[in-house]
Amino acid sequence: MIEVAGKQVYTELAEIVDPIHSALLVVDMQRDFCSPGWAFDQLGADLSMYPEAIDRIAGLVASARESHVLVVFIQMTVLPDRLSESPAQIRFNLRLHRAKHDDEEPLAYTRDGSMGQGFVPGLEPGPADLVVKKYRSSGFWGTNLDMLLRSNGIKSVVVTGCTTEGCVESTARDAMFNDYYVVIATDAVASDDPAQHEASMFLMSHRFDLAASEEIRSAWTA
Repeated sequence: MIEVAGKQVYTELAEIVDPIHSALLVVDMQRDFCSPGWAFDQLGADLSMYPEAIDRIAGLVASARESHVLVVFIQMTVLPDRLSESPAQIRFNLRLHRAKHDDEEPLAYTRDGSMGQGFVPGLEPGPADLVVKKYRSSGFWGTNLDMLLRSNGIKSVVVTGCTTEGCVESTARDAMFNDYYVVIATDAVASDDPAQHEASMFLMSHRFDLAASEEIRSAWTA
């Protein structure tokens, strides 16, 4: 810890992810994005990064629960008949994987109440975990995530999930803008585009603390 202008600033990983004031965010680990046979797989997206990421996230979730770290599952949601999507959001969706689908039809995924919206096997929320539905890339935009974190005395968030360059980075940036310390679990985030994953990790390395999942788990159990 250092002091700047009379303010105490955490600088060590153990201080930042102290279980007393930390939460684990699990972003969009849902069947449509990550699981064979569901929406993105049917589109031909590359899911090769997800199996290892799922295992590591599951390990972090288990460790967080044991250490009394708040666990929050963030769930991408699209309302029926695209009632949650503005024209600008539809244009955004049209650009996702545009080489693999008809430009006239936006991608269809994580419809509210669908099986595809559900979390991947092995990453189901527990009784003490929170679930936050979101309708945009950031887990903070238009949701009650900030209120839930502040209500539980949270100062720091460990961010995991998918996709690295999309909802993970968007959520991490908004966490920082809402004055949370941000730690990216480097081996527990993934994308269906390895090149964009690497580009995002390079950008985030200059903005947030980065740590492997085992480092984070060790800090929680120390």
